[in-house]
Amino acid sequence: MIFLDEIRYRTLAQGIVIGPVENRFSLDYQVDEAIISNISIIPTIGDKYVVMRLEDGRWELIGGTLEPNEHHMRALEREVAEEIGAELVSYTPFGCFNCFSTAEVPYRPHIPHPRFVRLIGYGEVRLVGKPLNPPDGEQVAVVEAVDIEVAVERFEAMGRHDIAELYLLAHHMREVNAASQF
Repeated sequence: MIFLDEIRYRTLAQGIVIGPVENRFSLDYQVDEAIISNISIIPTIGDKYVVMRLEDGRWELIGGTLEPNEHHMRALEREVAEEIGAELVSYTPFGCFNCFSTAEVPYRPHIPHPRFVRLIGYGEVRLVGKPLNPPDGEQVAVVEAVDIEVAVERFEAMGRHDIAELYLLAHHMREVNAASQF
């Protein structure tokens, strides 16, 4: 079992509560595919990290909820097209959020409830156009490829230390994987 550095990744190590959902991050991403409800990516283009800003000014994590009967990798392809106008080139999972909801009903009827998983990974993307911005999705205003320090700074400035730490962790995992290639 791999353990998260609780000093460097304090927010992820503590767990996060968003509304009725408690989210516990784990580096163990080998999960039952039947309980994956969401998938997210820390997208890269070479040594740059892609970030997106919504129309309301928030910088947000790229990814989302699976549609009915949708495989999580197909959902990821759809989400990167919708949110950042990109094609997925590669994806390497590095963790997940094990979630528990105290809500009486699931977020969407087809989503596992009360326990579900949000898969997290990093991957290379190719920007091919503008975000699709479907009417029922988040409305993205800006997509940029930036240095890791800039990405982290933007999320921290908004108080989203969880997303900042995910970007840092993805950066670290990429460095480790690149070093192991030699």
